[in-house]
Amino acid sequence: MPQPVARPEIVALLCDANFKHFLESGTWSHRDGRPFTKEERSLVFKATPADLEELQAQHSRYLEYVQTHEEAPEAIQRFLAPFMERLDEKNLGSAHELMTEDERSEFDRLLGLMLKPARPFTAYTF
Repeated sequence: MPQPVARPEIVALLCDANFKHFLESGTWSHRDGRPFTKEERSLVFKATPADLEELQAQHSRYLEYVQTHEEAPEAIQRFLAPFMERLDEKNLGSAHELMTEDERSEFDRLLGLMLKPARPFTAYTF
């Protein structure tokens, strides 16, 4: 028997729902404050276990992304430590020169996490 498949339109709507507002007021709304239309409310009530499982999986991946983003400053220090130990003159430019291409890519990824604000939770992004 085929596994039920999550429906992207419902998952996207659930990803944009303001659940805190719903719990406080009983009213469905988008995270930007717009109330759900009748059609959107109808879709929410048609959510299947597969839709909710997909929402949970995406939200879990987002939480991992946020944690990685928050840990980036410490991660970049741990990453740079072995390079700095090898240098007499401790500066980022000299450390960068010692890195392989893969190490530079990892450095760029960590630096990007530090410099760019965390992205908001969005359906099918994480």
